[in-house]
Order: sequence, then C-alpha cells, then structure tokens
Amino acid sequence: MRHWLKIFREKKGMTQEEVAKLVGISRSAYGHIESGERGVTVTNAKKIAMILEFNWILFFEK
Repeated sequence: MRHWLKIFREKKGMTQEEVAKLVGISRSAYGHIESGERGVTVTNAKKIAMILEFNWILFFEK
C-alpha cells in the first residue's frame, strides 16, 4: 500500500475520483495505484505528483 500517496491526497482535501479525473484515468485505476496493486507510468506519476504536490520519483523508490 502506498500510504504516503493517500496522505498527500487527503492533505489536498481531494477524493480519488477528483485526482483520477485530473490525471485522465478511472477512479478504479487510481485506486489500484494508491493501494499498490498496480504500477504507474512515468507520465501518470508526474501528473499525480503535480496535482498532489510531491516529487514523482517517490513512486519508484523502494
């Protein structure tokens, strides 16, 4: 689980649906990214990071 991603989203006061819409993916796809069940492309990692204001490289750190 990417707990840190949920924390960033909640700090912005956004729902999964809102973030997903801005990224251009389904809420379900975003939910899978947030839960860690699905990987994320560099493009979408950058979009999510821009929206939630964090460094996109966090997605690819272990």
